[in-house]
Formats: sequence, structure tokens, C-alpha cells
Amino acid sequence: MNRRTFIGGVVGSLIAWSSAAVGQQVRKLARVGVLSPGSTGSGAFVAFEEELRALGWFEGRNLLIDRRYAEGRAEQYGVLAAELVRLNVDVIVPAGGPASLQAAREATKTIPIVMVASSRNPIGEGLIKSFAHPGGNITGLATAPAELGGKQLELLKEAVPAVSRVGILWDATTGPYRATKEIDTSARFRRVEILPFEVRERADFERVIADATKARVGGLVVVGSPMFVRYRSDIADLLIKQRLPAIGLWRSQADAGALMAYGPSLTNEFRSAAIYVDKILKGANPGDLPVEEPTKYELVINLKTAKALGLTIPQSLLLRADEVIQ
Repeated sequence: MNRRTFIGGVVGSLIAWSSAAVGQQVRKLARVGVLSPGSTGSGAFVAFEEELRALGWFEGRNLLIDRRYAEGRAEQYGVLAAELVRLNVDVIVPAGGPASLQAAREATKTIPIVMVASSRNPIGEGLIKSFAHPGGNITGLATAPAELGGKQLELLKEAVPAVSRVGILWDATTGPYRATKEIDTSARFRRVEILPFEVRERADFERVIADATKARVGGLVVVGSPMFVRYRSDIADLLIKQRLPAIGLWRSQADAGALMAYGPSLTNEFRSAAIYVDKILKGANPGDLPVEEPTKYELVINLKTAKALGLTIPQSLLLRADEVIQ
């Protein structure tokens, strides 16, 4: 073998090895599709990505995240979910409320789906067979149990004892308002009348909150919805303008100016969703991964808003708060 033949063989071997290595690296690149309600990722999505990195998944090295943004238009989720299916992602994370989860469900029956902040009653909605053994291709986290609405009403009544009529601010894009047995029971026990108020878009907020005031509503329960989180500052400003105390689901709503918030930690929910994604990317069957419900809830009280509304929050309630915003 002459020198030229030897060098040519070595170079050829190196090229073949390099090509094989690159091909192996490409094959190892996992793809995660995310459906987001806004135009950018929220702080909760930052927590999701941080947790993935903590678990060993790094974008550009062994992971590709395909982000799809609905930009506040729930009707876009069907198109966006179909795009993710065409990209053949390994798992879909619908994080834009019930509409995003429904779109993902309709788009695929085979690609694993990790739900987060998208369903309160996954069994009743036909998403899973049971919490312990969900079956099918959907697993993840239920947002909150049905009794949470009753607890929010209890806390609102404790903060504003004189309230006798409470409005439920409902996102009609998630479906028609349906009162839960828990909130009805809580209302009857506390002799509070419940009135639902539905909105479909940002332009509805001012009219609907003014209508609630005209109806002599003494407080609002703001149901969990991506739209309500996205426009939380707008809603809080209108509530203060109408001198209407309200309790939301997520702490960011109290941070924005709502009187109170009581619910699970959205950041913790997204970190947990990343753990589900990690397990699925490592070969777990979503139908065998138990669906979790929140185990810890945060009570946040905004004393600055209480002062603006002329309210004195009972000391007993302040002592139970996880955080008091001064």
C-alpha cells in the first residue's frame, strides 16, 4: 500500500466516522412541541425550560423545542397543534388552557400529551380513564380539584364579610359557564348569591365588570383562564376603578392588583410538567404515568389593593397568607 492510498483510506474512514457521529447526534435530538396562549413564553415557561435543563435536556444539544403562540386567539390552537403533529414531535405540551388541550387531543391520538394548567376535571372531560392509570396518550397535571372554587368563595367572604352577592368572571371561549356542586354548596352555606359574568375578549372586560357593579355584586371570583392571566393588569385596574374586591387562581393576579389569589403555584406546575416530558422522552408510556393534582396552594393578599378599596383584612386571614403584598 503506497502513501497516497493509505492517507486516502484514513481520510475516508474519518469522514465515514464523522458522518455516522453526526447522524447519531441528529437521531438523538428530541422534539417537544409547546402550545402557548400569548406571543411569548411566560415566567412559567421559563421554569419549564429551566427544569428540563436540570434534567439534562439542552436546546441544540439533545433537544429542540417547537414553540407555537396563539397570540391570544384560542381559535388558532387547532392549526398550531396540527403543525406540531406534522413536525412529528415526540411530545406536545398544551399550556394554553382547555382550548389548547382540546386542540392537541383532536390533532393526535398517538403523540404523548402532557397537560398543564389546562384541565380541572380530566376524568369528567373524558381525557383520562383514571388518575392512577390514565391510559391513552394524555397525562400530566390537573389544574385544581373542583372544591377549589368553594374555598375561594370562602376566603372572599372572610375578607369581605358583608358581601351577599358574588360574581363569577368566566372565560366563555373555554365553554359555557357550569356551576360546580362545591361552589353552590359553599354559596348556600354562606348565604351568598352567585351570578356568572362571561367575557370572550379583552374588549368585554370594562362592560362586564361595570355590569357586575350595576348588579350590586360585592365581589368577584376570577376563574383560571389564560386570557385572564394575560390581561390581569387590565382586569385589576378595572376592579379597583369599580371598587370591586376579587380573588383569582394564580398569584400573578394578586401581584397585578387583584385583592387576593388562592390556587396552586403555576411555576411549580410547569416544573412538574417538565418532569413528565423527561420521563416520556426516556421511554415512559404516558398512559402509565399517573396524573397529579396540586398538593400545595398559595394564598396571596394584596394589602395595597385592600387599602384602595377601603377594606380591612381580618388579622386571622393575614396570618394564614403565604404572602402579603404591602
